[in-house]
Formats: sequence, structure tokens, C-alpha cells
Amino acid sequence: MQTAPASVRNWLILVAAMILFMIAIGALTRLTESGLSMVEWRPVTGWLPPLSDAAWNAELEKYLSSPQGRTTNRGFNVVEFREIFWLEYIHRLWGRLIGVAFALPLAWFWLRGQLTPHLKPRLLALLVTGGLQGALGWAMVASGLVDRPSVSHYRLAAHLLLAVALYAYTVWLILELGPQGARRDDAKAGRESTGLIAFLFVVLTWGALMAGLRAGAAHSTFPTMSGYWIPPGLFELSPWWINLFENGTTIQFIHRWLAKVLVLGVLALAWRVRRPETLAAAAMAMVQLGLGIATILSGINIFLATAHQVGAVLLLTALIVVRHRAMPSRQPQVSAMV
Repeated sequence: MQTAPASVRNWLILVAAMILFMIAIGALTRLTESGLSMVEWRPVTGWLPPLSDAAWNAELEKYLSSPQGRTTNRGFNVVEFREIFWLEYIHRLWGRLIGVAFALPLAWFWLRGQLTPHLKPRLLALLVTGGLQGALGWAMVASGLVDRPSVSHYRLAAHLLLAVALYAYTVWLILELGPQGARRDDAKAGRESTGLIAFLFVVLTWGALMAGLRAGAAHSTFPTMSGYWIPPGLFELSPWWINLFENGTTIQFIHRWLAKVLVLGVLALAWRVRRPETLAAAAMAMVQLGLGIATILSGINIFLATAHQVGAVLLLTALIVVRHRAMPSRQPQVSAMV
């Protein structure tokens, strides 16, 4: 069966690394509250930063007319504004670079006939979804430019989850195009790892909701939440179910317990299937748990919180490898991730 050349796989490895770095930049942008510093979206012409004092002052005036500029940072001068502007600018510029790094080689490999029929539609799907991710990012920012100085935590969660999904599928394609000798037919391990991957996305969802509501600092103790195993105020909003999505205490409570269940699930899989990839996943799960605890105890230290977000993606990577190696061995080709 025809396979893609090694250069195609190496290109996808670069793209995956760029997406992972983008997720880290996104975390820093959110944690420093820099995401609302650019109040316009110009996907084609907006790649240049302000180049003169007049341009900087013009950008600052636009920002000061936004909800965050009018309230939270109404006394900002140009120097202070630049500190938050540059991180959001880098975030957007890196997104554009990912698009270029994906689209141009895709066209090159396609025209040279180096892509298999299995690979072409999957790469096109990644290209289109990547473009939608940029639009979703602007929709997220726009939600904080209307009447409140913060973005919708729902849109923030969607933006993060789509970025992680793009990364995950790229990693899957990389594995499909790589060596297949480590694969073996283990249906049970395949089902368990698939379930853990799905559950990890659930944990990520509540982590993103918690980040969007800045709920992490509400309870900065572990293993209890401010001395409570079941903290007060879990269902203070009405109707009761809205607490699951909009009550910071409830969201943090859910995220903590979901994370613990996930770690136990990964450890159980590693105990049953003692292979290098499952042991690596178990080790990463423990590291990620430690990063989560350290983030809470630190009162949401920016660098620990960023490492915690990246750690979740690395744990996902390890679980994807477990899933891939639990499939029957065959020649490398591209199939849909299941």
C-alpha cells in the first residue's frame, strides 16, 4: 500500500509542535488578561504591530474605549498597554504562522503527488478546522468587547477544546504515518484508552470553564476546598443545574474530582497493561496531578497554571499513543481516529 514520504510526517510533527506552543501562549495570554488588548480582528492586514508613537496611541485609545479599558485598566499609559498588547499580538501572529506552515507545504506535497488518497481529505479537514479556530478565537474576544471586561467562559472553553482537538488529530496522523511495529491487537486496552481520552476532554472542559470564570483562586487549599470536603455554595444559583456551568465553586469542585477519577483510571490501565506507553501515561498523569495541586496552592501562579494546561495536552498525547498501539499491526496508512 502506498504511504506518504517521511517529509510529510516530519512536517506534521512540526505543525503539532506549533499547535502545542500555541496552547501554551494562549494560556499565558489568558492568565495575564492580555486577550482583550487588541479590539479589532484583521486576519489579512493585521499582522503588523504599531510602528510609530502615533500608531501606539491610536491602539491605546481604541483599547480604552473597550469595557476592559474603561473599567479594569482605565489608567493605562502606552508603556503599560504594550505589556499586554505584545502577548496577544504574538498569540495571533503565531496562529497565522501555523496557517502558513500548514497550507503552503500542503499545497506543495499535494501538487507533487506525495499525499495518499487516505491522507488528502484529512489534511483538508485540518486546514478548514484551523481556519474556523481562528474565527472562534475572534468570537471569544468579541464577547468581551460589548458590555463586560471579560470573555465568555463558554467560548473560551470551546476555543481551547478545538485547539486541543486539532492537536490530537494531528498527532494521530503522525502515528499513522510512522513505524507500526509496536502495535498489537488489544481490544480492551483500546476501549479503555478511548474512554480515558474522552474523559480527559470532559476534565479539560471544566478546567477551561474554571479558567474562564477565574474560579481557581476561590479555594486555594488541597485536598479540601477552604477546609471543606463539600464546600458551601455549590448550588446557590437557580435553577440548580446552572451551577454546573456558572458557579465558580461548583466548577472547581467538579474539576478537582473529575481529575482525580481520570488519574485513577490511567493508573489502573497502566497496572493492567504494563507496557512502556501505559507507564508513560501513568507518569504523566501523576505529574499533571501535581501541577494541578501546585497551581491551586500557589493561588494560580501564571507559570504553574500554564504548565498545568500544557501537561493536560501531554497526557492526552500519551493516551493517544496507548490507543494507537492497542490496534492490530499493519502497514502505515491514514484512518480516522476512533
